[in-house]
Amino acid sequence: MFKSFFPQPKLYFASFAVWSLLCVCAWFFLFRDLGDSLSLGPLFGMGFPDLPTEANAEISGALQSAQTYAENFYFYQYFIITILLFCGFWFWYSPHRWQRWSVAGSAVIIFVNWFLVQLDVMINEWFGDFYNLIQKALGAPNSVTGEEYYWTIFTFLQIAMVYVFVATIFRFFVSHYVFRWRNAMNDYYMRHWPKLRRIEGASQRVQEDTQRFASITEGLGLSFVDSLMTLIAFLPLLWGLSAQVTELPIIGEVSQGLVFVVIIWSVFGTALVAVAGIKLPGLQFNIQLTEAAYRKELVFGEDHEDRAQPLTVKELFDNVRHSYFRLYFHYVYFNLVRIFYLQFGNLIPYIALGPTIISGAITLGVMQQIIRAFGRVESSFQFLINSWSTIVELMSVHKRLMAFESVIGPDDLAPDEFAPQQPAR
Repeated sequence: MFKSFFPQPKLYFASFAVWSLLCVCAWFFLFRDLGDSLSLGPLFGMGFPDLPTEANAEISGALQSAQTYAENFYFYQYFIITILLFCGFWFWYSPHRWQRWSVAGSAVIIFVNWFLVQLDVMINEWFGDFYNLIQKALGAPNSVTGEEYYWTIFTFLQIAMVYVFVATIFRFFVSHYVFRWRNAMNDYYMRHWPKLRRIEGASQRVQEDTQRFASITEGLGLSFVDSLMTLIAFLPLLWGLSAQVTELPIIGEVSQGLVFVVIIWSVFGTALVAVAGIKLPGLQFNIQLTEAAYRKELVFGEDHEDRAQPLTVKELFDNVRHSYFRLYFHYVYFNLVRIFYLQFGNLIPYIALGPTIISGAITLGVMQQIIRAFGRVESSFQFLINSWSTIVELMSVHKRLMAFESVIGPDDLAPDEFAPQQPAR
């Protein structure tokens, strides 16, 4: 499943995790403040400006904007260099037939995902400015001009159009990435078909399970990366916004209270839903077994008159029905717990902000920023809750393919089987 597409999967993913952690630490503790000397921004008109201690609001705003552009350019420069170093190492250390898609393609997915998260951060900031503008307009009639109001809306459209365009191209690329992974698994299993063809449901596992595994893994992996990057981007933002919330209901005065609320609430929900859904993976796997047995008998019945007799088929289908009904029953209380938790969770930021809103300590725009940032951080921490049903399906497919691959054995491959033999299609 993995070694057909990735070079030395265990070492590859472990090195990726370690390299990512090192790069994040190096950025915050070493490279972040070296933009003046290391950034290539000045070559593209994005150098770091000198910020005077005294300047009027218009000049300060322009200089601050230039500073932000320079910092963003420097960060993306750093990001691209770290990605190229990682990909270059694996291209050299362990050449693989599918390395352009598995190694370089994964790097592109991570980079674009971060870019989309940053656009989401910009939209969050826009909501703060826009709702502050609305509050100003409603509080003092004619204090906001039509030009200001519509220009603010146009600013959102600019960000949204970039987001839609990049996200569309991104989904197109990911679709090809998934099919290449399926292609790699298909080629791998076909090279060992003389051994695998004797396994029950072998044709389905090669044709259907490989597609499902690649697609589900890609979806979950993408969601996990998105959750992690959203957390990295929005948690500091929520920490900064939480400074304006100095009191929580019942607890009273507390510093950075919203951050602790979202962490405690998310951990509680994840544990609750995990307990409620603990039986689902096994039930889903049983469904796959009963479906395979039923399908196998029907396939034999196409060529042999003595197979797929009514009594046999009825018994097999009864097993299928019983498996599904058991799954439906357990999903009742699982969905009850999950949906109730998620719906009640929508009220948590408003409850936590109660004393602050009642005292009028924040503006409408800041409230919107806090609620959106809270929601993004909460959804990131709730990755398991939001993906539990998909994880159950993936575990079922994984079990089937693991049983399938056990026939091949770990030592059946020649050392150079996955070396680049032809361009990855």
